[in-house]
Amino acid sequence: MSETRDEGIMEENLNEILRVRREKLAKLREAGKDPFKITKFNPTHKSITILNEFESLENQEVVIAGRIMTKRVMGKASFAHILDSEGQIQIFVQINELGKEAYDEFKAMDIGDIIGVKGIVFRTKKGEISVKTKEITLLSKSLQPLPEKWHVLKDTDLRYRHRHVDLIVNPDVKKAFIIRSKVIQGIRNYLDTRGFLEVDTPILHNTAGGASARPFITHHNTLNMDMYLRIATELHLKRLIIGGFDKVYEMGRIFRNEGMSIKHNPEFTTIELYQAYADYEDMMDLTEDMIATVAKDVLGTTQIEYQGQPVDLTPPWNRMTMVEAVKKYTGIDFDSFTETEEAVKALKEIGIDMDKPVTWGEALNIAFEEKVEDKLIQPTFIINYPVEISPLAKRMDEDPRLTYRFELFITGRELANAFSELNDPIDQKERFIEQAKQRAAGDEEAHMMDEDFVNALEIGMPPTGGLGIGIDRLIMLLTDSYSIRDVILFPTMKPRD
Repeated sequence: MSETRDEGIMEENLNEILRVRREKLAKLREAGKDPFKITKFNPTHKSITILNEFESLENQEVVIAGRIMTKRVMGKASFAHILDSEGQIQIFVQINELGKEAYDEFKAMDIGDIIGVKGIVFRTKKGEISVKTKEITLLSKSLQPLPEKWHVLKDTDLRYRHRHVDLIVNPDVKKAFIIRSKVIQGIRNYLDTRGFLEVDTPILHNTAGGASARPFITHHNTLNMDMYLRIATELHLKRLIIGGFDKVYEMGRIFRNEGMSIKHNPEFTTIELYQAYADYEDMMDLTEDMIATVAKDVLGTTQIEYQGQPVDLTPPWNRMTMVEAVKKYTGIDFDSFTETEEAVKALKEIGIDMDKPVTWGEALNIAFEEKVEDKLIQPTFIINYPVEISPLAKRMDEDPRLTYRFELFITGRELANAFSELNDPIDQKERFIEQAKQRAAGDEEAHMMDEDFVNALEIGMPPTGGLGIGIDRLIMLLTDSYSIRDVILFPTMKPRD
């Protein structure tokens, strides 16, 4: 009962704040001082510049702009902190300097208002670097109060729905997205300097391909046909290799109509790259060097921590076959089985029951996913995946049940996927046919038949190494973020009723 009463009091207080702020705006407009009429302001310095270069800027005039975050009015002199894009700085406001009218206008300003300030850089008696204000301009009136910081930190749903507020009151959130931008820039610089060409391929596809995933379906009115938001960039990028480019990459949004969790968002960012005359060994070398280089450049180290676990990104990284990994963590040696039934029986003994008929390769993959994946904390390449779950990877000569494929795992999560790409059009078509059968049997994530891609392969694709990296999961790792929603500015959210 008391909780309901408290909520009612809070709502009344909020309504009163909203009413008062709108009244202040109305008075400003009546006085011809509507802040929303101002179209431009020219700051000369950022807060961090003033703080870092105080010795050269002391007693110099500066112009700054930002949002009022704190305010202490003390008679004829007041203090406030304003937040700009780089940090906070204190301003000192005196009635003797501004005059009574301007000082009264400052006193009427609210937390959240955006102001411009001209003043002199100095250090207060308590030692805080500040700006002694000569002029203040109200640039935008905040009609909504900022929430208490503790409340925003506690209510993650509010944070994700109102990211603009989250960025204002939580500096660490803003820092994570600055790191995100720098990591993406670092990846591009790494690839550009090594001869890769950045390209753009379609987001709307006639056939959803390049990954095992359920697509979003839309409809093109003019052509009167269904189309799919891309679930991968792979097949178009391979066509560019066929067309004569040796090294290409694309970074962009991917869309998969699947579940949501701390690791999954329906739209997310990946990078895929392809290199002619290379294989999956080359892709492993590139992956570990690129991620370590970017981490060193952006964070200053390859020794990081994720959710309390130390992680060493220094190359070389561990490499194990899937068969070796399953044997290490379960004791089951899949190479010793001559019949699938033996594998199924062995899995049942460790608590994995098959609810449908499986092949040797499918059983191996299930064992890995359920008993091994979450144990791979340090960077580990798991190599040589079963052909049944790798329809676009080249089959191994040494063991035709397997493919030249790897996935990268760090902190128990998949971060990258790569192949020695399948360039045999006959084998590729057979695998597409098998995938189509699985799709017809009810597997909505199975590949669709893509005759256009098969025809492209028939032109001839050179031996090629391909790599895909989940950018969001990489950013999660490098920013120590628990959820993928913490590294996507505007994650997908269910509408509130």
